[in-house]
Amino acid sequence: MRVGIVGSFGSARQVIEMAVAAEEHGWDGFFTWDAISLGLPDIWDPWSILAAGATRTERITLGALVFALPRRRPWEVARQSLTIDHLSGGRLVLPVGLGVLDDLSFTAVPGQLTGLRERADLLDDALGYLERSWSGEHFAFDGTHLHTGGMQFDPSPVHGRIPVWPVAAWPSLRSMARAARWDGVVAQLRGERAMSPLEPADVTAMRNWVAERHAQARRPSTAETFDIVLQGALPDDRPAANDRLAALADAGATWWIESHWDPTTATPEALMQRIRQGPPRP
Repeated sequence: MRVGIVGSFGSARQVIEMAVAAEEHGWDGFFTWDAISLGLPDIWDPWSILAAGATRTERITLGALVFALPRRRPWEVARQSLTIDHLSGGRLVLPVGLGVLDDLSFTAVPGQLTGLRERADLLDDALGYLERSWSGEHFAFDGTHLHTGGMQFDPSPVHGRIPVWPVAAWPSLRSMARAARWDGVVAQLRGERAMSPLEPADVTAMRNWVAERHAQARRPSTAETFDIVLQGALPDDRPAANDRLAALADAGATWWIESHWDPTTATPEALMQRIRQGPPRP
């Protein structure tokens, strides 16, 4: 299992220094986040943070939790993602989701599609567009809401494609089916357990479902490399944190991303202290 951390809060320079420190102290991934106007302090453009982080690091995986593709123009995301991919030498991943309506970039902007089904369609359009853009071929696009004339994007991604991790709520078959078409899933629960952490039994069930889905599609090799990505805050007690990760790894999880979202406790100083302690390991 690989372990990453989110640079939740801090100045732009502080967040970039967190990425550098994360690599120095043995973390496998560093993530920023994507928002416009949420009433929270210190929100930065994720592409700018990732560009700076890409030039200051050499090994660590980089991404954002999560890119809200329904409010972004896919042709711009295609160019931005290719730029970061090449700056980092192929270390970018794209966790993606529908976006939250708490962000005023949805609700304060006339003409935005805000319904759940509409945002899901926009996400699928954006992902389809990105996949075509990374081919390096000239193409036009005709989706549910997105229609464009012909464009071409050079260069292609460093490793042929950029890994995509859609957010999905287990056991929602619709959102899980979307994730299963890509490279991994940022997993969460739904219903009464929506705010609860996933347990090893949940991860095993999810892993088995994905494997069966890929076998039906005759893509068993994809199931073997499919990432199950979990996020949350582990116990401060390191042995307890290690045991928790070991149980999740045994169940089939491949990434844990340490995420702290309370700005009163996730101060830049506290986050840097956590990063310098190094990642827990299963």
